[in-house]
Order: sequence, then C-alpha cells, then structure tokens
Amino acid sequence: MMKLDIQFIREQFPAFSEPSLEGWAFFENAGGSYPCKQVIKKLTDFYTKNKVQPYYPYPASKKAGEMMDTSYQRMAEYLNVDASEIHFGPSTTQNVYVLSNAMRPMWKDGDEIIVSCQDHEANAGAWRRLADRGIKVIEWHVDSETGLLSLQELDLLFSDRTKMVAFPHCSNVIGHFNPVNEISEKAHAHGALCVVDGVANAPHGFPDLKTLGADIYLFSLYKTYGPHLGLMYVKNALIKKMENQSHFFKEGITRSMITPAGPDHAQIGAVSGILDYFDAVYEHHFKEQAVPSKRNKAINTLFLEHEQLLLERLLAFLRSREDVRIVGPATAAGRAPTVAIIPRNKSIEEVYATLTRHKLMLGTGDFYAIRPLLDMDIPGEPGVLRISFLHYTSMEEIDQLIEGLRVAL
Repeated sequence: MMKLDIQFIREQFPAFSEPSLEGWAFFENAGGSYPCKQVIKKLTDFYTKNKVQPYYPYPASKKAGEMMDTSYQRMAEYLNVDASEIHFGPSTTQNVYVLSNAMRPMWKDGDEIIVSCQDHEANAGAWRRLADRGIKVIEWHVDSETGLLSLQELDLLFSDRTKMVAFPHCSNVIGHFNPVNEISEKAHAHGALCVVDGVANAPHGFPDLKTLGADIYLFSLYKTYGPHLGLMYVKNALIKKMENQSHFFKEGITRSMITPAGPDHAQIGAVSGILDYFDAVYEHHFKEQAVPSKRNKAINTLFLEHEQLLLERLLAFLRSREDVRIVGPATAAGRAPTVAIIPRNKSIEEVYATLTRHKLMLGTGDFYAIRPLLDMDIPGEPGVLRISFLHYTSMEEIDQLIEGLRVAL
C-alpha cells in the first residue's frame, strides 16, 4: 500500500524550515493552513511582475489575466465541474452574505429554509437574517450529547414550502463528516436546494462536486494551503436565477453577479499554486497519468490514510484519560483531525498556557461555532481547546502534543 512521503510533503512548505518556527508544532490548522511554496512563488511573481490591470494586450497585463484564468480552469478540473461555476470572493462569510441577498428574491414570503445548528456562523447568520425579510427559518439542532445532526430529525423539518437546506460538510468543532449525498437527495426530493459549507472538510481532501450533490459548495482557500480567498461553487442554472449583487452593468455576467467586491487579481492568480502542489504530490507518489479529478481522488486517499493514523493515536490517548472530555466522536472513523476537548480538572487557560510552554500552537474559544456549543450546553467563553492538523503533520509532532497534554492535563 502506498504511503504518504511525509518528508517530501513537508519540503513543500517553507514554514517547516523557518528558523523562528523551529521546534514548534502547529495544531491550529482549522484556523488556516501553512501556504505551500508553489502558492507563495506565484503570489510573489504576480506582485513582482504582473501587478497591473489584467486582460489588456500588453505583456504584463496579458500574463496577469492568464494567471487568473488558469486558476479558475485548474480549480474546476480538480473539483470536476465547469470553470464558469467557480467563483472567488473575499471570504466564505462574505460569500454567504452575498448569496443570501442574491437568493432572497427567488423565494416568496412564508417560504422556509432549514439551517443547521452545527455550522460555523459563516453559513448560519446570513441565512437567519432572512427571517427579517419574510422567510421562515427552521433550525436543525444537533444532539446535545454527541453534537451530531440526525437525518431522522431532518425528515421531520421538511414541508411543501422548504426551499433550501444549509449545513456543514464537517463541523469545525464537532469534526464529524456529514453524508452530503444523502442529505442532498433528501433536499432535492422536496424541491429544495442544498448549500454546503465545506470549509472544515476541504483541507482534508477536495470533493468531487459533480457527484457530491450540493447545489452550492463553499470553502476557504487559506485553509487549503493557498491565499486568503473564499471559493464558491454555484451551479450555472442556479446563478442565472439570482439577483445581481454587483454593478448594474454586470447584470447577466455570472462571474461578476455574486462577487461585488471584484476580483483580487494577485490572490486569484496564485490559487493555481495549490494545484501545482497537488500535482507535485501525485507525481511523486504515482507513475500513472491521470486527469485532475482522478489525481485529486488518489492524493485524497493518501492524505486520509496518513491523517487517520495520527488521529487514532491522539484519540487513543484522549480516551485513556478521565480528566478530559472529547467533543464529538471519540473514534477516528468518519472523523476529521479537528478535535475539540474540555479539561475536567483544570481551566482551559491553565492547560493552554502549559501547552504553549511545550511549543504547541493551538487555539481556544468558540471558533465562530457558537450554535453547536450552545446546543451542547458548552459555554462559548471559554469554549473549547481545539487541536487540528493536516496531512503535513508528522507522527513526531503528535507525540510532542501527547506529551504536552500529559503534563498539561
């Protein structure tokens, strides 16, 4: 069985050879990953050589436009959709805000949308604000003990007025992968759209959007080794029904209608660096030629198997302790390596301070996922201590983490 070459992987990320970070282990990846060297190079090249208005015929401008077009096209190929369905905005929070305003005219007063309580607020607040504009918001609560969403409960929430279901592919505090295909089938059976927040999922493997079932899928590129942008996949047939949110003269230009901020030329131009990295990973591990969507599937398997090995070691340690609560599933199957914990005998602040002294970089708080925490009777302040890692994390770093936790707890 092919195994991930962790040394090769870490060589692609300058942070791992940065002297100021030596000895520190990074476990706050759910808040933003390290960027790969391919992205850094493209961003630097753009700012150095092509920081002009794109799409004019002079060489620097032409190259700038080509870099941007390449990012749209190559990202679409990896996600297995058409390039016209890929949109880049400032952030996922901003993208959902724009979408909610663009989609409101599609619905009538009294129509219903189902919004999960497992979401990061990015895919929650903007939809809920539609209650002030005549839309009935139905909440899909999480289980108070497990933090999971129940498909049986979802079935009870549908009505003949349901127009949309919004939920996360994976929660950024619960860490469980939700069955998007099954949920989307239920939504579509009731004539409803399926809007999926993939921010906490995409860092662990880009989805095949052609087969996933989502009508809209969103994730943050700064959490997938790239620049600070939010990606939106929106089916072409759907965006044509939306109200233009950009300048009046952008009406009918689908790439502009839901990105009123306009394109961030340099960052969009650097997005293809993520795919350069993925190509490098594929070519290092496999000899067979493959189209991008197949490459994506192959490297996803490598990433998942490596992450699961590390995750099971961490969870086995946590399960052995009586002085800590694991939020969400306690086993690795069906779980992302995003693990929220609550110390039972010490304060989060005390544990966090000890972990920092052990050169462990983590986060604490509610992580903008206050609603699932409230459903589970977990106060947003101090919240939870979150451990999150990616395929570039080493087993040695997991051992460093476990030793730090052993002392801190």
